[in-house]
Amino acid sequence: MITPGFRFTPTHHDGRARAATLETPRGRIETPIFMPVGTAGTVKGLTVDELTAPPLDAHIILGNTYHLFLRPGLEVVRALGGLHRMMAWQRPILTDSGGFQIFSMKEISKLDDDGCDFRSHLDGSRHRLTPERSIEIQATLGSDIAMVLDHCPPGDAAPADIDVAMARTTAWARRCLHAPRAPGQALFAIVQGGTSISRRRSHLADLGALTGPETSSQFDGFALGGLSVGEPIPQMYEVLDAVAAELPAERPRYLMGVGTPQDLVVGIGRGIDMFDCVMPTRNARNGQLFTSQGRVVIANAAHRLDPGPIDPNCACETCQRYSRAYLRHLFQAKEILYSRLATLHNLTYYLGVVRRARAAIISGTWDRFERDFLASPESEAHRGQRS
Repeated sequence: MITPGFRFTPTHHDGRARAATLETPRGRIETPIFMPVGTAGTVKGLTVDELTAPPLDAHIILGNTYHLFLRPGLEVVRALGGLHRMMAWQRPILTDSGGFQIFSMKEISKLDDDGCDFRSHLDGSRHRLTPERSIEIQATLGSDIAMVLDHCPPGDAAPADIDVAMARTTAWARRCLHAPRAPGQALFAIVQGGTSISRRRSHLADLGALTGPETSSQFDGFALGGLSVGEPIPQMYEVLDAVAAELPAERPRYLMGVGTPQDLVVGIGRGIDMFDCVMPTRNARNGQLFTSQGRVVIANAAHRLDPGPIDPNCACETCQRYSRAYLRHLFQAKEILYSRLATLHNLTYYLGVVRRARAAIISGTWDRFERDFLASPESEAHRGQRS
């Protein structure tokens, strides 16, 4: 049984690419979709009005369980009525499980089959995260979609270590499925297996066989985790090509932490519905802007006297009102306004890519869109980059 109030309906297919609607109690999401990352209860630099206003119009954002648990802490979030009310965001939120942050901080965490002991990167305080605790935290946050706690191995992990991560993730996913959640909160499983296609398929089969104890509850969606963690890009694409379309067709398919505009288009062409990545916001703050004409490094001297917009094909406020020369000045002067304007543009660009992809799927022109996009400067300029 799927979580009440949560419904995923594929509406159009063009090859393996698909467009769908995802209904949640807090609103409808049209896929394929990119989710801006709001690590600490904010998408850095932007207000909720800027996030929801056209042309950006984000349907869903992502919150970070690890960071919100440590600061401001569950007592504060609970007192303020949950994450939505705290940040004045009325649309859906997906929260990660906190596992990736802990497992990526090997020097301050210790992993075992039951969970993970870790020290806060803020003050050194000691904490323990288990599958049940992760779901409890996400229930307190009140997200619309929660993720199971998983063990995410690095891209260069040995096969034996990947097998351990898969077994742990399966055991923890079962415990998450049994743990109490917030009313109406959906739960997504995470498929591990490194770059081994056979391991990915095996782990997917194991997760698909899990059900909850009394209600025969099932996972509401499936994610591919453990990609874009150091493996060569061609290997990631091989996994996507072989495995993405094998994720359950009646559930949302989520590619975690990926990636470049090229990655989004490649993933959509393989059947992925949902994406998130810090790249558009982080790169914006660091002076790299995504455009329909390729990458713009705003610090370059070529922009010092340029009166034109970042992207003449972009409808965001940044491109409609401000010049490259002015943005370069703000960046060089380290003015806060630069980060706001650059972030607004990059997220508008990313959401524009997935909307263009959706339109191509619906119109039956996906093959041409994919071919033209991957051969264009906007793909080539970011090829090989990672956040």
